[in-house]
Amino acid sequence: MDSEMVVHEGGCHCKKVRWRVQAPTGVVAWSCNCSNCSMRGNTHFIVPADRFELLGDSEQFLTTYSFGTHTAKHKFCKVCGITSFYYPRSNPDGISITFTCVDPGTLTHIEVKYYDGKNWETSHNQTGIASQSKG
Repeated sequence: MDSEMVVHEGGCHCKKVRWRVQAPTGVVAWSCNCSNCSMRGNTHFIVPADRFELLGDSEQFLTTYSFGTHTAKHKFCKVCGITSFYYPRSNPDGISITFTCVDPGTLTHIEVKYYDGKNWETSHNQTGIASQSKG
């Protein structure tokens, strides 16, 4: 999906965790049915890690949950519990941004694709998701 690159800002519900990310105005977001994403209702888009910046003192309000292979690092706010971004197993060189945690006004189009996290290896090979974190 080609569109203009802009700076998006966003964060968690209580605003203790804030970040900035450079990404297109239109993104491909992934709806995953793995045990974690499906319970959280998470739909996310992926960017190269160097396009993501954690702002201010946000780091002190973050904690991490990891399971399974421990490749994914699910970051969430210690105060409100929201996961506004995380380090995905599918793209360990990237950042997954929960698109509903982006401040209103800069995302103009979201194309949602399905990722079969219950059959992770097959989905990873078939979807092309790994290319999402390449600059």
